[in-house]
Amino acid sequence: MRQLQVHIDNNSGFCFGVIYAIQMAEDILEEQGYLYCLGDIVHNDEEVERLQHKGLRIINYDTLATLRDESVLIRAHGEPPSTYQMAMENNLRLIDASCPVVLKLQNRIKTSFDKKEQIFIYGKHGHAEVLGLLGQTSGEAVVFENLEELLRHELPENITLYSQTTKSTDSFYRIKGELEGRGYAVNANDTICRQVSNRDKELRNFALRFDKIIFVSGTKSSNGRVLYQVCKDTNPNTFFVSKVEELQPDWFTAGESVGICGATSTPMWLMEEVRNALSAF
Repeated sequence: MRQLQVHIDNNSGFCFGVIYAIQMAEDILEEQGYLYCLGDIVHNDEEVERLQHKGLRIINYDTLATLRDESVLIRAHGEPPSTYQMAMENNLRLIDASCPVVLKLQNRIKTSFDKKEQIFIYGKHGHAEVLGLLGQTSGEAVVFENLEELLRHELPENITLYSQTTKSTDSFYRIKGELEGRGYAVNANDTICRQVSNRDKELRNFALRFDKIIFVSGTKSSNGRVLYQVCKDTNPNTFFVSKVEELQPDWFTAGESVGICGATSTPMWLMEEVRNALSAF
């Protein structure tokens, strides 16, 4: 026995948007035994699998187009206008669990688009939230993942800058500063969720307290990758796992302190499983 001292970060786990979506799904599953969900309800395979056992049916846009007279959950990431149009045409009842922070961002982007502003969105190509944001501009906004990619575009003198809600605040303002330093006028809209961005500082403080850090996250989570890197930069002895089976006993020596933390899409029950497994090493 290695007798590890194991602690879970109380600030980790689902953000309020994910909690709202999952609670809504569970309530309906309890009532009717099944529910369609457009895309993974959360970017965590373990949580998705748990809900599928309760009757959640994950579908894509092709399947959505074939459904009639059914209920479909819209997850926290939000959807473009085309999804709502399809739902009307197919007599689908949309159970909208879009995160309020995302909905506010969609509305702001739509307002900018209606004003004919040239919109650039700092975000991940193909991400569900970003697709919903692009939909507010009829696909005309430019999405970029880093400054290098942005500078490959022919940029206008006046740039309206937005961000996916889960991106790094520091990176967003670095991009803004670099553009202004190159002479561009930047209308920067900081639309990053503070419940996410505040975790940067919280995680740095948490990661410094332990010999080793286990960061628990789904491999599809953009937020997870960002926060894992925060931990890794702060404490090089940080390990990424998506499930308990990925833990390796040889990562640890006897008596070490181990901190467990995770993304906004990581369920607390999964971090507790990781804690129990480490305690048994």
